Amino acid sequence: MVSSSHEAMHKIFTHDPAAFARAFHVLGLPFPDPVAVEQISVDLTETAPVERRADTILRIATEDDAFLLVVEAQSTQDPPRIAAWSYYVTFLHNKYDLPVVLVVVCHDKETATWASRTMSVSYRRWTTFRLSPLVLGPHNVPAITDPAEAEADLPLAALSAITHAREPEIGEILEAIVAAFRRRGASEETEFYAELVEQGISHTEAAKLWRDKMATDLSFFRSESAQRLRAQGREEGLEQGREQGLALGVQRALLTVLTGRGIELSAAQRTLLTETTDLDQLNAWLAQALTANSADELFG
Repeated sequence: MVSSSHEAMHKIFTHDPAAFARAFHVLGLPFPDPVAVEQISVDLTETAPVERRADTILRIATEDDAFLLVVEAQSTQDPPRIAAWSYYVTFLHNKYDLPVVLVVVCHDKETATWASRTMSVSYRRWTTFRLSPLVLGPHNVPAITDPAEAEADLPLAALSAITHAREPEIGEILEAIVAAFRRRGASEETEFYAELVEQGISHTEAAKLWRDKMATDLSFFRSESAQRLRAQGREEGLEQGREQGLALGVQRALLTVLTGRGIELSAAQRTLLTETTDLDQLNAWLAQALTANSADELFG
């Protein structure tokens, strides 16, 4: 028995699955007659939790209304992302009952062209769902190569560097940003955008160029580039590997402990210490240095 008008509106297709073909013919839609129909479960509940995370979601209010802005970073063409973006948009629209705008930020023109296409879920000439992202890339974000422009608008300058990371003009853009940082001086804002640019271009060849340019002025930046370069100045052997840097740190700690306890080293003992790079041995000496009464006892 059909129990309600709601069920009546869809049960006809369960009773006679081919009915949809005749209905579509009435509407003049170009769907072919089915040769096989299978009814699948109507339960769309996800039985296992599936973690899905957009890159950034913002609720933006205007004088007239409000909407949600989903920002996705895309460095390569990745067709499976289309399904994820579609899910984000429909889920957020259902959850917040607000319009949703999807923005995709791209590193290169090829990816931007791919992401700019209208993406749809359709059958033949009938579209059920259409997704139209707004795309930011080197094709529409200006290349900020003037230091004055970069200083006046650091967010746009940073976006310019990120979207032009694989373009020929990236060197000029980074030069302009470094010059803008010098003009503005030390501040949380300049440090933030230094980190942002570094992270935004980290997977491109421009990353090394950025680190080289940052090396010209390290007085007020605490970005990863600055930290690495300062560490290279303090730890001469950093380029030979992380373990040598750790060994150097333990050597210095050991010398500090011995000096603080008034224990002097002979030239041979100092040479032995500085030439030892085995971390287990150095850490053992460091532990013993807290109680040793002489250098001979420690190194004997």
